[in-house]
Amino acid sequence: MLLQSIKTIPVRERLIMALDVPSIPEAQALVDELGESVVFYKVGMELFMSGDYFGFIEWLKQHNKKVFVDLKFFDVPATVGRAIKALSNKGVDLATIHGNDAIMEAAVKEKGDLKILAVTALTSLDRGDLDDLGFMCDVRELVLSRAKRALQIGCDGIVSSGLEVSMLREELGNKLLVITPGIRPVDNREDDDQKRVVSVEMAFQNGADYIVVGRPIRDADNRKEMAEKIQGQILAQFTHL
Repeated sequence: MLLQSIKTIPVRERLIMALDVPSIPEAQALVDELGESVVFYKVGMELFMSGDYFGFIEWLKQHNKKVFVDLKFFDVPATVGRAIKALSNKGVDLATIHGNDAIMEAAVKEKGDLKILAVTALTSLDRGDLDDLGFMCDVRELVLSRAKRALQIGCDGIVSSGLEVSMLREELGNKLLVITPGIRPVDNREDDDQKRVVSVEMAFQNGADYIVVGRPIRDADNRKEMAEKIQGQILAQFTHL
């Protein structure tokens, strides 16, 4: 069975850069520095708390960038629905939600052209962490269960570690977009809080549609060079298709 993504996504858009920096000016400087090496950006909670979040999203769109809002909406279903409805008018491409069926249903109902991604299990969590949270099932069982529910309810995709993507493709085919964080093109650092990580090549060979990369680019001596290196690794996975 072919696990690799067969969706018609421009290859250079398959890399999503995580803008995990403290301020909007720093994020803008990083985007300018990376130039054409990155097309797609993830903007999350740190930037949300730093200032003009939606002004920055508009700035990204003006610079012809695609935007992934990673705020993991989790609240009363009606509240999540209203938040997604408001976000759907901002020109955002992807957004994450957390939660049960009712929350996913509320988000799907109001999403418009916005693609909704359900979070399965955070890549910063391992088996011990899930035990602490009260999830006594296997990580793979949890991810597959949430993915099946997301598909049935009408979410466009899921966020999943590359360790579980091959299982998801075998069980669900190419029906969902799969976005894979926790990408490490080099060895993990001791202070890295990501525990379930994979390489660029493994993520796409297992079936990811997009990868999210933050620290390896942000902390590189030459950020643009690192981004282009990762783009080259991605291209190599799709040149035979």
